[in-house]
Amino acid sequence: MDYRIKQDNFPYKNETDLIINAAIDVHKDLGCGFLEIVYKDALCIELESRGHHYEREKRYAVYYKEILLPHSFYADFVIFDSVILEIKSKSGIANEDLAQTINYLKCSECKVGLILNFGKPTLEIRRVIL
Repeated sequence: MDYRIKQDNFPYKNETDLIINAAIDVHKDLGCGFLEIVYKDALCIELESRGHHYEREKRYAVYYKEILLPHSFYADFVIFDSVILEIKSKSGIANEDLAQTINYLKCSECKVGLILNFGKPTLEIRRVIL
């Protein structure tokens, strides 16, 4: 399956733009260099101030051959009940981050994921679409 983004196909574009705008404001205020948890806390404040519906650390079960595994995963955020948001604070978004987000999308049945990296002087953004 090809997970690359086609320029003319941005599902949930309005929603992802709202999320990105909130994150840009957080990044402008805090800059880079804090731990992920700081950006998550600040993003909660920003999302709430804008009236955006979200769930933080949403739990998803993982199945193998229709058997529920004992361990789950927790998405950093699910916003507007449709977008998985993963927060990073490091030198760059790695292939492992993309793979993680793809797996989260599969388990959650969401179709769009965002990876936002606050670890650089400019907010790094990756959209992932199933």
